[in-house]
Amino acid sequence: MKKNYLLFIILFVSYQVFSQEIFFNTGKNFTKYDYKDSSGQSNFYLQSGVGSFFELGISKPLKNKTFYAIGLSLDDYNAIGSNSVISYRWDTKYLGINSELNYSILPSTILLNKNFNFFIKIGLKGATIIYGKQEIDGFYYDLVKHKEFSGIVLVPHIGFQAKYSISSFGFLSIGYNFSKSLNNSNVNGEKLSFDTNQIQLGIHFTINKN
Repeated sequence: MKKNYLLFIILFVSYQVFSQEIFFNTGKNFTKYDYKDSSGQSNFYLQSGVGSFFELGISKPLKNKTFYAIGLSLDDYNAIGSNSVISYRWDTKYLGINSELNYSILPSTILLNKNFNFFIKIGLKGATIIYGKQEIDGFYYDLVKHKEFSGIVLVPHIGFQAKYSISSFGFLSIGYNFSKSLNNSNVNGEKLSFDTNQIQLGIHFTINKN
């Protein structure tokens, strides 16, 4: 895993030379888990959980008002649940690499102002769990090595982002993503996936101006 982090850092630094923007996003994840046991029965007692997310990335323009962005992300995907017998909670953290395309839907005449922009986003994140705890009535269990949580999770997402210029060197942004996880490691009969509504706030710094 350390080699993967080092490779990402090298790619990040190399890509920055050709980038137009470096950005930092943070916000909240509202996550709903879908868990099915080996017999295919769902856990109807699981409820949505709230967690934080952070992303550091870089972006460059392509063409036709399209931008490509790549970033390193840290996401909390949490859940709570209870029934008449027990109460429990899942707290997890996933480290991932996010890749996405951002397309401006504003007319070119508006873009000439350069103070405001609005993007439709589509992307794919690859992530792996780095921390996971399950609490059941005050007792804690490690989730990191559980097969239904382990491995690489693919998280396709769609969303939008509005950006407003705050000065000659950067922008502020607000955005929203909806994502649904795909985990090919679910091979033991138990299936686990999650849907996430993500609210984003960001700051963007312009670099390598032409």
